[in-house]
Amino acid sequence: MGVVKEKFGTTKCGKDVYAYTLSNANGVQAKIINYGAILVNLLVPDKAGNVEDVVLGFDKLEDYYGNGSFFGATIGPSANRIAGAGFEIDGKTYQLDVNDGPNNLHSHMEKGYHKQVWDAVEGDNSVTLTLEGKDGEMGFPGNKKITMVYSLSEDNALKLAYHVSVDADTIVNLTNHTYFNLAGHQSGKIEDHLLQLHASYYTPVVPGAIPTGEIAPVAGTPMDFTQAKPIGRDINADFEQLKLTLGYDHNFVIDGADGTLKEIAVAEDPKSGRKMKVFTNLPGVQFYAGNCIAEESGKGNVTYSPRKGFCLETQYYPDNIHHSNFPQAVFGPGRDYESVTVYQFV
Repeated sequence: MGVVKEKFGTTKCGKDVYAYTLSNANGVQAKIINYGAILVNLLVPDKAGNVEDVVLGFDKLEDYYGNGSFFGATIGPSANRIAGAGFEIDGKTYQLDVNDGPNNLHSHMEKGYHKQVWDAVEGDNSVTLTLEGKDGEMGFPGNKKITMVYSLSEDNALKLAYHVSVDADTIVNLTNHTYFNLAGHQSGKIEDHLLQLHASYYTPVVPGAIPTGEIAPVAGTPMDFTQAKPIGRDINADFEQLKLTLGYDHNFVIDGADGTLKEIAVAEDPKSGRKMKVFTNLPGVQFYAGNCIAEESGKGNVTYSPRKGFCLETQYYPDNIHHSNFPQAVFGPGRDYESVTVYQFV
């Protein structure tokens, strides 16, 4: 147990960036940097005790300046897509960065929380990261105080706890964009991983991956992960939703979501035996099969490319501001944003 702090690099504007390594007695280690509140490494033993790093990322700070795939990043103030790169709250219209066709994706590619240096304080086996967002930053109203805590327990649970207070009504929809490969980040495609999602419904999309507003059943479609199946089994099926996003990149509606912490997914690499359970108190999870990972050199000069990692991004549904039937991610005075996500290895 404990936290080891070490310098990870210096930004272009001269700010020092540090890495914080959390560890437990079972050989699990998580390394987080205060640039982007990014999860850089997650070392987990397999059934034979062999330890591998199971998340995609980079060895050097400079490589995170690009990070077009958002490896390991904390996304905010609004994750996922907002149609038309704009929204209205209380009769006032706000314009966001147009960065994904005509839409907005992940707030801002260069100014988002994944590209900012957070303040950090070590705990017993945790690191608390804080950031302040100014009114109008990236087009979003409200002055924000953002706190994110990574902690690691002795039962191999990496917990991500978020809190945001804001002085005006605004969108707050944070997520973590870690790509997992439970065989090891260097192990190739994840299509043979088994995945179960406790989600009987999903939100279909139009071109541009913007939800239609429909909440559709997964039953009888390739979107059905209510029973564990290989990620790759149906990923290339002749199904319009998969063609639109080149594979799985959809929001799944968590069964029975009521604001309490629930198990929402189980992923397993059959060869290594590593199994990961995911818990959250949020209503949705974006399952992304890494269809569009750009070919580039990652940690240890490993070449990353499409489908070599998958994401389970807990969230409010994308573009919920434009769909009144979706749970709303509008927070403000007297209504703080709070969420918890846990990735536990069993």
